Amino acid sequence: MTSAAFQTEYLALAETFYRVAFFILEDAAAAEDAVQELYLKLWDRRDVLDGIRNPKGYGITLLRNLCLDRIRRSRKMETPATLPEPEMPGIQDEAIDEKERLAKVLAAIKSLPDRQREVLTLRTLDGLSYEEISERTGINYLTLRVLLSQARSKLKKLL
Repeated sequence: MTSAAFQTEYLALAETFYRVAFFILEDAAAAEDAVQELYLKLWDRRDVLDGIRNPKGYGITLLRNLCLDRIRRSRKMETPATLPEPEMPGIQDEAIDEKERLAKVLAAIKSLPDRQREVLTLRTLDGLSYEEISERTGINYLTLRVLLSQARSKLKKLL
């Protein structure tokens, strides 16, 4: 693919790619970085781009995968290497507090509508990706994100 063809087919989609990245990452700077990374990958693959029939779909698919990789990497960085050791005094009191908090959380989850509860459980407790949840439930990606956001908002209000 020539530079001119790349500009007309892919660089013209910059705004669309940015909106998709921002929707997934929910951060303007991260979205810009993801789009820039996408263009680097596309340029590296320019020899095979002539065979792509849908440049927009191809670019969005690559971008989505890049964004999901960024999210996974950031989650790995956030998890502590070791768990803090529990202190001995007051363990029974802490255990009772934990049980009460757990009961509140479970009650709040049970009060959610069925679809929100199902999506929240599959995503949070089972650790499934949006694609896996979509395959299991038949709910599309955008609807899953909305349901999950609504469920989390309701839980915050209830807790």
